[in-house]
Amino acid sequence: MGCFKASPSHSWIYPTVILCLFGFFSMMRPSEPFLVPYLSGPDKNLTSSEITNEILPIWTYSYLALLFPVFIATDYVRYKPVIILQGISFVVTWLLLLFGQGFYWSLWWAFSTAGFNQILNYVQILWDYKAPSQNSFIYNGAVEAVATFGGAVAAFAVGFVKVNWDLLGELALAIFSIISAGSLFLMHYTTNIWVCYAGYLIFKSSYMLLITIAAFQIAVNLSVERYALVFGMNTFVALVIQTIMTVIVVDQKGLNLPISIQFLVYGSYFAVIAGIFLMRSIYIICSTKFQEQPQSSATCQNPAEPHPDGPRNVNMETKL
Repeated sequence: MGCFKASPSHSWIYPTVILCLFGFFSMMRPSEPFLVPYLSGPDKNLTSSEITNEILPIWTYSYLALLFPVFIATDYVRYKPVIILQGISFVVTWLLLLFGQGFYWSLWWAFSTAGFNQILNYVQILWDYKAPSQNSFIYNGAVEAVATFGGAVAAFAVGFVKVNWDLLGELALAIFSIISAGSLFLMHYTTNIWVCYAGYLIFKSSYMLLITIAAFQIAVNLSVERYALVFGMNTFVALVIQTIMTVIVVDQKGLNLPISIQFLVYGSYFAVIAGIFLMRSIYIICSTKFQEQPQSSATCQNPAEPHPDGPRNVNMETKL
């Protein structure tokens, strides 16, 4: 009779129990009702407006950005890796809540660094596809040197730019992400290797410019003790995203796309990033303008005329 018994790992009971336990513990979040008091308390010291208008919207933006690659990845790698990734993501999320002091710049850092590393890994193959080295002169090394130098100059020049990054930071991220997406689309559609080189120069310079700003903005909101943790966490998330991208786009078990089509996907990836931060920047700018309007109207009132809601004919000398 023992030959008819299935081992626990191959029976339907074992995986069902494991999945039920995972679902139960992933949805049981006893700390969630205390999230807002924690964020507004002495540990994070955030205002109610910051929590409502800056922190909580991250859920929507990150959901939109990750939904498409996750369900595509699930279709190809099946459910076990995605469940493991979800568990890791839960741990990363709570580590950010415990030790993080900002989200949005780190969010751009992770997604853009993943895309940038992917471009660096495969751009040489694209150049060889556009202009095979056996049949033409190649200047790949010179282009890499010029791109690095151009990025360094851009990063140095940004230090002399006076900008309110709290107000216009997301707009800058959106604009330069659009530029990055456009340069990648140019590299995909062109048949001229020199135009492809130019697109790469634009892409790398734009990234190095913004990564400098992002590093500064993240560091400003951190204590020195947390630099390694936050920047390490950003790099870890970037590598996770890049791994997912590689599995979906490049790997033989995924879409296994040719190099020419890959850069169309990467351009679309940066276009999605640009769209997310463009919506975010419009929201921030509009919210700031609406908040300034009541202050401006109050300032424009006649100082000699008492405010309708305030006391009339108050003698300032008496108050002093």
